[in-house]
Amino acid sequence: MPPRAHPFHWPARTDAGWVALVFIAAFLYLWGLGGPYVPTNGDEMVYLHIARLTAESGHWLPLQSDLAGMRNTKPPLLIWQAIAAGDWGRHWSLWALRLPSSLYTFATAAVLGFFAFCMTEAARDRWRNACRAAALYLLFFSTFRYGRAYLTSAPETFWLALALWWALWIRLRRTPATGDASADAALPGWIAYSLMGLTMGLGAAYKSFALVAPAAGALWCALLLGERRWRWSAVLRVTLGVAWSTVLGLAVFALWFLLDPDPAAVWQEFVLGENAAKMSGGQGYWHAALYGVYPMWPQLFAYPANAGLLALPATGFCWMAVSRLLRRRTGPALTPAMRVLVVWLVVWLVVFTIPSQRSERYVIPAMPALAIAMALYWERIGRVWFVLTLLLTAVALVLLARIGWVIGGLEGLASDAGRGLTLLAAGLGLGAAGLGLARPRWTRNAVLVACAALYGTFGAMVAPLSGADAGYSAAVQRQMQDRRVAVPNGFTGQYERFHWVLPGARTSPYDTDGRSTDALYPGMPPQARLARLLQEFDAVVWVQDDAQQDQPSCLPQCRVLGQRWHVRSRHKGGEVTLANVWYPQDWLFRREWLLAPAGN
Repeated sequence: MPPRAHPFHWPARTDAGWVALVFIAAFLYLWGLGGPYVPTNGDEMVYLHIARLTAESGHWLPLQSDLAGMRNTKPPLLIWQAIAAGDWGRHWSLWALRLPSSLYTFATAAVLGFFAFCMTEAARDRWRNACRAAALYLLFFSTFRYGRAYLTSAPETFWLALALWWALWIRLRRTPATGDASADAALPGWIAYSLMGLTMGLGAAYKSFALVAPAAGALWCALLLGERRWRWSAVLRVTLGVAWSTVLGLAVFALWFLLDPDPAAVWQEFVLGENAAKMSGGQGYWHAALYGVYPMWPQLFAYPANAGLLALPATGFCWMAVSRLLRRRTGPALTPAMRVLVVWLVVWLVVFTIPSQRSERYVIPAMPALAIAMALYWERIGRVWFVLTLLLTAVALVLLARIGWVIGGLEGLASDAGRGLTLLAAGLGLGAAGLGLARPRWTRNAVLVACAALYGTFGAMVAPLSGADAGYSAAVQRQMQDRRVAVPNGFTGQYERFHWVLPGARTSPYDTDGRSTDALYPGMPPQARLARLLQEFDAVVWVQDDAQQDQPSCLPQCRVLGQRWHVRSRHKGGEVTLANVWYPQDWLFRREWLLAPAGN
């Protein structure tokens, strides 16, 4: 139950819009979840490949892969989640495989909303702040991208946050009357520390044992720095308790070595190749940190970068928070609960600024703290940050609406309903942006509505490309059953997507741009490569060479079995310019043909 100072009450009518915003944001996570154009990590198909082959082996371990050096690059819990969700291959669909990630994200959003409710002093604002915090978290682009696809940050975010939620709960349930004198009694017991260690281990078993370090560091600081003064007995108790949690978390992760039939491969590929390599650099640590590929200074903007469209309000909040900390002697002191959130954010940022390889994605497990803090200080963030966000969002909405209009006119995909839905979503977003710019008291909240509308516009835009009409016909799919089909592979593991496009076909990847080391004929000229593939395979999936080509160059030595539209995700310099950005048909789309030798 909530702390005694903040009794629970149901939302009032004035809060209905906020509740609706959260449910709309949640719906956007499920809409099109099984489609091929969900924003995701480029390596998602690599780990779906590992999960599929492991499921086909009939054993939980060892993990299986046809990709060189890509078998033990993630702990098994991520792979086992897919095996369980796909029922060992019997229900192998992108929707089933991605759904657990969204459920983890929803659970995290619900918990952080609860704590935002509890941390709000004014009763009239509790539901508003709770919903605002949940909506912020769901609308952060890092959550939308890595919190719903299969290669996800949602599970470790959920499990690693539980210990910090406990520390936050300790602060919230303390009444002013207890004071600092009861600090020792308020500390977790050994059972609680053991449970925290288990949750740390589960979070690490999804991504890496290295995550135990920031999780334990943040917990230790949150328990100690949440109070103004501590006795040495409390410091010792917290240190021993967190140390026990850390050891237990690492022990949970170490079960992988005990259960895997090939622990030496796990050590070599995961510990040394995937983790230790990120702590080393040939240029020297400080030279690489200041001038290398992963310098330190961009990491300082990791939280705004993860916020995506909400980067400017996040920057405004960070600026305000730093300014308040610098003049803390004259400003009001932070509450113990707010200090827990600050510690959470700072420790994760500091820890992941140390390795030689840095990425804003590494601090995603701290984004729930940012969502709560921003929600509580929402009205104090400068309006200029929101005005600029609305202007940028309006431009993005117009561009997405234009791309959706073009998609709705493509051969085989023409749909007035699809165009209408895209324009409706974009129109709602533009309307919210206009109202936010015109009415200062609506500006901040209009940003959330416009951001949700932009995600909705994107979902409506790609919907025609994800439907049955966008793929090969059922007759062609039946014809390709058990046939040897060569498929394009521009990046490691991307050919795995053809297991959904042509289910039952025996696919083999060929290289398209020199990026794939596990594909056939890298560096060969396109026409020579196509001729050779047609000689060696029953069919070839071939992407249009240039925008002016309306039929395959191999005709009449080949025949076309089917056609669909291919959306390009990697562009060369100069292909997208201000002059042609309004004409996405020139640079975004290509025809993809399924070809067979003329004699077959």
